[in-house]
Amino acid sequence: MSKPTLSTAPPEPRLSRRATGTTAILPLVVKVLGAGALAGLAVAITPPLIAQQRWAFLAIFWGIIALLVAVYATGRAVPAKYLVPGALFLVLFVVYPILMTFQLSTTNYGDGTRNSKEVTITRILGTSATQVEGARSFGLAVGTTGTLIDGPFTFFLVDEASGDIYRGDEDGLVALEEGDATVNDGVVTAADGFEMLSRTDINDASKAGGGLDGFAVPTDTGGIIKAQGFKAVELETPLVYDEVEDTITDTRTGTVYTVQQFGDRSYFADEDGNRISDQSWGESVGWANYVRIFTDERISSNFLGIFVWTVVFAVSTVALTFLFGLVLAVVLNDTRLKGQKIYRSVLLLPYAIPGFISLLVWSSFWNTDFGLVNDLLGTNIAWLTNPTTAKIAVLMTNLWMGFPYMFLVATGALQAVPTELKEAASIDGANGFTQFRTVVLPLVLVSVAPLLVASFAFNFNNFNAIQLLTEGGPFTPANPTAGGTDILISYTYRLAFGTAAQQIGFASAISVILFIITGVLAALQFRGTRALEDVN
Repeated sequence: MSKPTLSTAPPEPRLSRRATGTTAILPLVVKVLGAGALAGLAVAITPPLIAQQRWAFLAIFWGIIALLVAVYATGRAVPAKYLVPGALFLVLFVVYPILMTFQLSTTNYGDGTRNSKEVTITRILGTSATQVEGARSFGLAVGTTGTLIDGPFTFFLVDEASGDIYRGDEDGLVALEEGDATVNDGVVTAADGFEMLSRTDINDASKAGGGLDGFAVPTDTGGIIKAQGFKAVELETPLVYDEVEDTITDTRTGTVYTVQQFGDRSYFADEDGNRISDQSWGESVGWANYVRIFTDERISSNFLGIFVWTVVFAVSTVALTFLFGLVLAVVLNDTRLKGQKIYRSVLLLPYAIPGFISLLVWSSFWNTDFGLVNDLLGTNIAWLTNPTTAKIAVLMTNLWMGFPYMFLVATGALQAVPTELKEAASIDGANGFTQFRTVVLPLVLVSVAPLLVASFAFNFNNFNAIQLLTEGGPFTPANPTAGGTDILISYTYRLAFGTAAQQIGFASAISVILFIITGVLAALQFRGTRALEDVN
């Protein structure tokens, strides 16, 4: 018998992934394009941030760029490549808005307090300024490093007498060299780092009441430079601001105005409390907004009632839509029923119609005189003008809009229940209802419990359902702020945007409270659903 011989032929070379061509080139191209896009974005956004002195945003932005480059420019840290995008989106779109809302809630930001104290002082001085004989006049151009409406703005001035060029903002006037700006026909037309406003833009920015409204540039001589049409003139004011003492003195009368507190706002006023101007400024008020929620009787009395109705609204909506959807799902889950697909398609129609359209249509259905509901019932009920009937109308409308979703969820959960369990229960002598109560329903609840909690959180802040259907009403003459169907989110919206003076800082405080309440209730609900885990 011959002995087996060993092959001496060299083994065939194994091709690594690096040598297969396309598998190495494509990722490299994607990495290069991604890195190039990030670099371009970084270069484009850095100058505006520097011009606006937004150092924190600049540091955060470059930190994100460095993190992305470090993770995706190397073959290491593979888990981070999947975790970083989600973590960044979570921080940018969830954590950051929450932090900014909390920060805003500690201020008095709103109508009349949108500007800084420095800008407000300049405007107070500007309103009393007058032109004196021999005052300088300038060719005016306006530039910005931000938006065309909100700024921040800078005056570019050309002295009509001497031809000298200046740049001015709330900090003062700075002389420019000829190469720093382009001048045509006595007006600056271009400047490095600034976007120049057209005359239409200047008009729009002035009418919008933003940063250009009342804009003035202080001078070294104690005067100011203000726009008059499309020119600028040097004015003198009898008011003098003392930065050390933080006072404004009227040189004509000798009256000294100090900073005094009126509610959540500060004004310059004399010793008798007479304000020099109704202009205030934005500042931190600490926990004052939160204290106001629970101490101001006009707010606290409404807050408690609205909170109770918000909970009732959210719980009732979830309970009604789920029960109705579950009943329909059970009925249509019977295989003996003919036309299942047709019935299911019809029941899903309310879910296919955009919500805001459904709400607007239903608001006309509830009309007292020509509404569909009264026509069908043969009644003359004023549904939306009585607090009780308005609440019923809101719940019924939400039931119409929400049951298709619960029907879909319940149908999927029912079809996931193993038939063997129902057969075993039947063998043990359980009838159909007992099978559903002891076997099917607990398993369905295991599947849908997280969705019910999410639905509760959604309806707890369901602004559209209230605003588009009843606008929070009906209202009473004694309390035009809080309506009969207001939930916390619609009440917050009215405080922030629905009154003559918008109280955005105060509304932010209510939003933070609302966020905490929603989070606590959701956490309690999730904790309560743990008992369903034993079903598995």
